[in-house]
Amino acid sequence: MNAAMAVLAGLVMESGQRWGEVAAPWQWDDAAGILEPADDGPRLHFLTRPRSGSKTSDLAGVAAAMLVEQIPPGGRAYALAADRDQARLLTDALSGYVSRTPGLRDAITVDRYTASTPTGTRLEVISADEASSFGLRASLFILDELTIWPTALRGTWISILSAVPKVSGARLVILASPGDPAHWSFAVRERARTSPAWRLSETVGPVPWVSADALVEQKALLTDSQYARLHLGLWTASEDRLTSVENLRAAVRLDGPQDYRPGVTYRVGVDLGLRHDRTAIAVCHSEAVEEGSRTRRVVLDRMIVFAGTKEDEVKLAEVELALMEAWRRFGRPKFRLDPWQSIGLSQRLRRQGVAVEEWSYSPRRYGAIATTLFTLLRDGLLDIYDDAGLIDELANVRLEETLPGMTRVQHDPGKHEDRCVALGMAATALVEKSFGGARMHIPTGDVPKVQLVPPRSSAPPDGAAPAVVRPGEQRPVDRLTEFQRARRHPGYRGPGQSGWR
Repeated sequence: MNAAMAVLAGLVMESGQRWGEVAAPWQWDDAAGILEPADDGPRLHFLTRPRSGSKTSDLAGVAAAMLVEQIPPGGRAYALAADRDQARLLTDALSGYVSRTPGLRDAITVDRYTASTPTGTRLEVISADEASSFGLRASLFILDELTIWPTALRGTWISILSAVPKVSGARLVILASPGDPAHWSFAVRERARTSPAWRLSETVGPVPWVSADALVEQKALLTDSQYARLHLGLWTASEDRLTSVENLRAAVRLDGPQDYRPGVTYRVGVDLGLRHDRTAIAVCHSEAVEEGSRTRRVVLDRMIVFAGTKEDEVKLAEVELALMEAWRRFGRPKFRLDPWQSIGLSQRLRRQGVAVEEWSYSPRRYGAIATTLFTLLRDGLLDIYDDAGLIDELANVRLEETLPGMTRVQHDPGKHEDRCVALGMAATALVEKSFGGARMHIPTGDVPKVQLVPPRSSAPPDGAAPAVVRPGEQRPVDRLTEFQRARRHPGYRGPGQSGWR
């Protein structure tokens, strides 16, 4: 045990016991990973724990040990959270250690937002503000609850990460409860899972010091995803997510964009965007899950994307060229697109022989896209390739109820849904039986020769008494004329109909 670990182990808890006497094995392992790194060991740490997992207290203890034993005189440490008051919980915990632990009172001075030593070593608690985070130099960066930082603070994360190499031996510690896999911090966690530069430690719960009765009450009041994240220590998608991380990973079965296959029927979905948006083109087909099966899966063969900005909007001429290329390459498939911004494009495509279905967005059709994508992903009936943009969109869209019983896909702030919508348009075209009305079958055959006879009048002849219907009798009904019977014949063709004569 090095000197820093000895300081941590000797800190006095609120119970009067020493940290080293009550710490669980996983607390020891996490602390040793930070305070006793090998010369070539990881300096980046991503730690997740359930609620009540002693996150803030352990971070405060690690900070105290580094201030006293490891950070050089005049060195700096920074603790950041989504707001400054949240980060201040660290100095509150550190102040408690200092007041309770003999020998530490003269070694560390703590006030509301700082902690310092006589050698000039200093810990500062700051909010995760991007502008103030650039230019920082420190031996220790602590990021509290990164998994719930809003997207607006992602720039702060980038500035802190890029600051770590500035100081030799600097350490970065993330300690948080697991979050929604759609959150951008999950990509950091995935990198930590595979990179030797990182140490990933994930403690599952519930922690032993939370009573069973308390957990029963928590489970009754929280959603399943909230309970799983907060008390079981699991990354879990919210109930309103389009899909789970597991289902999304399972959908990536293709090794890349697919080539045309003769005999396969393709459909193309087009979501057109011009400024601050993207135009997405999805080429798909469906195939039987296995030979002889009536269950079919949808396969994404190609995703083509054009990104537009205010200064450089998407050029429809380039989109048209890409659409014509896809039409020729994939056996002249039918296109489905929203005509709102593409009436002229639809007309030009039709003049070149392309079959275009104008599919105006409506709550019902948005609901069809949401339901189709949700069902395909849930049942493992969607095959895609590793397209980072598409995967990011699928992971970051929610099912939003717009009308009772009607849902649509809605992207998270700062995200997009163009690829999802294009994929959904092509997928619905492949899986639906019919959309927007019934289909009529008109049989063929010879039309019988008929003699046109004026229909009989239902009025009685002049001078005749009107028919009287007595109780129990049926009202008399005129017989059909020959012409009326002819119209009911399966082979009848009337004026204006194909085959009429």
